Amino acid sequence: MQNPLLVEFSTPFETLSFDQIKTEHFLPAIEIEIEKTKAEIDQITQNPALPSFANTIEAMEESGQRLSIISGALFNLNSAETSKSLQEVTQKAAPILTALQNDIRLNEALFKRIQKVYEQKDTIELTTEQKTLLEKEYKGFVRNGALLSAEKKEKLRAIDQELAQLGLRFGENVLEDSNAFSLHISDEKELSGLPQSALAMAKEMAKSKSLEGWLFTLDYPSYVPFMTYADNRELRKKMSLAFGKRGFQSNDHNNEEIIQSIVQLRYKRAQLLGYDSHAAFVLEERMAKDESTVRHFLNDLRDKAYPKAEKEWEEIKVFGQQELGFKTVEKWDTAYISEKIKQARFSFNEEELKPYFALPKVTAGLFKIVERLYGLSFKLREDIPVYHPDVQAYEVTKDGVFYAVLYADFHPREGKRNGAWMTSYRSQNHQQRPHVSIVCNFSPPTENTPALLTFNEVTTLFHEFGHALHGMLANTHYAALSGTSVYWDFVELPSQVLENWCYQAEALALFAQHYQTEELIPVHYIEKIIKAGQFQQGLQTLRQLSFGYLDLSWHSENSIDIQGVKAHEKAIMVPFQFAEDHEENCMSTAFSHIFQGGYAAGYYSYKWAEVLDADTFELFLEKGIFNAATAKAFHDHVLSKGGTEHPMTLYKRFRGQTPNPKALLKRAGLID
Repeated sequence: MQNPLLVEFSTPFETLSFDQIKTEHFLPAIEIEIEKTKAEIDQITQNPALPSFANTIEAMEESGQRLSIISGALFNLNSAETSKSLQEVTQKAAPILTALQNDIRLNEALFKRIQKVYEQKDTIELTTEQKTLLEKEYKGFVRNGALLSAEKKEKLRAIDQELAQLGLRFGENVLEDSNAFSLHISDEKELSGLPQSALAMAKEMAKSKSLEGWLFTLDYPSYVPFMTYADNRELRKKMSLAFGKRGFQSNDHNNEEIIQSIVQLRYKRAQLLGYDSHAAFVLEERMAKDESTVRHFLNDLRDKAYPKAEKEWEEIKVFGQQELGFKTVEKWDTAYISEKIKQARFSFNEEELKPYFALPKVTAGLFKIVERLYGLSFKLREDIPVYHPDVQAYEVTKDGVFYAVLYADFHPREGKRNGAWMTSYRSQNHQQRPHVSIVCNFSPPTENTPALLTFNEVTTLFHEFGHALHGMLANTHYAALSGTSVYWDFVELPSQVLENWCYQAEALALFAQHYQTEELIPVHYIEKIIKAGQFQQGLQTLRQLSFGYLDLSWHSENSIDIQGVKAHEKAIMVPFQFAEDHEENCMSTAFSHIFQGGYAAGYYSYKWAEVLDADTFELFLEKGIFNAATAKAFHDHVLSKGGTEHPMTLYKRFRGQTPNPKALLKRAGLID
């Protein structure tokens, strides 16, 4: 049988034929496509014609497209539906793909052609998008070693290959430790405080493992309700410490040495390329530009948030001591106490809201919101192959014309890493429409109920769907500048801005219906959701900022001198934490955003983009949350443009001004 990755996909919209693809197909297909890509690059470098935008820059953009689809599918599946065999293939594929990238980026003949075109950029006729692509390619080569000596290029190759493998191992270790722990409860008395939905899910989980009673795991839909509602303090402690030990135990999955290696290699790489630190290298291509700007931004927010956070912590401490009799408030108490305070202050219980947020209804409502804003329609297609039975595939149309494929993968399983993310199986360009995917870990359905979401899960769905919109609405000529291919501190704007609709009565009316009675969510619940939106925002802001500071510390000039992972983390994080630190726990060893994902020296981006999103949504509030002109402007100047121009240029074209941080501070209740 022919390798299904190497033939034209005879599927609707040329989607990946997941029903035919097997793990053993990936490596041979990647090896074949690497050779084809090398031949395409050779054609460019050996072209006797003088270098031009068309025969060099565009030719490069068109090379390796099949390889990109195959390797993208491999890495996406390694996150969403992995196995031991798939992990082994990924570990083998990563270094040879990295080697190819280095072969291309360090190809002197190729760079000379790019340089020739770049030198003519002011005299040849190019569109704005073409100028951006030329700039991006030239800078990409320089920033990846094109100007280095042969000896230094070889050092860079070795570093990049090692980093590719270390990042994969980091993620595998976190997943292994997450899957290795579970809390099996057979005594019903130990379940006091837990809501019915959490119990039903735990019952189903135990049943799936052929166990009696209830089973809780470190997956967020299981872990978060347990830490929020379980009255049994000792069991909360057990869960909390297990969560904090991921990648930090005396076993084969310890990530401490991997972190030290990643940090040192990133530092050496930056030095090799002429930068003071990995942060300096990364931030050169961000809106923030440099580390001092990021630190000033974080410090300013910290100064605004800290006084409020102190008051909020004092309230938690007093409540824990006076109402619950805790001598000290530990980290496994904070979510539990916060929920009690929220219930007392707002008569607000997230569990009461869950019946109004059945996943099928929320998804349908989200589709309606997006249709009203941007004219997209969604049709479930059973004939599009998927990689797991849980996954749903949608045909997305705009004005009756095919526009994208959307995969939706909502529930946790052993082969899926924690968290939520958007990714792409095929990028958009002038010849093809995109195939995008959102992957989440929401509370699954039970025997008796559909999947009922917490409000936090609802906002997560909207967040990831905002990223998906950025991909689906992309309308650029070149894939390299399409969709989410933007500066990292701009990429969170489309995702975070869409969360705002979750707090608006007009939008909630489209999806917040009781799954049994179809009653619309009562107005008093909506009022509570809005009030609770500012609840403990000081502490929440401080927590996010602490992750940003920790990320920067691993990638600054001094990172090479860091000796111990835990000791370093403690020095950075303790000033932001009010609960006592525990020596057996470490956040860094499971900080996948920066050691496996693409957020190294960029975690601050979440807060940075919050400033943009709050400022953006102020305009929607002023004009109307479904105002056609505002939605069109956001579509035309942000969502469809990808990285074709500098993000601040695009933002100012949409908003008519630079972003105002006051909008975020007001929304969070940090200023009046």
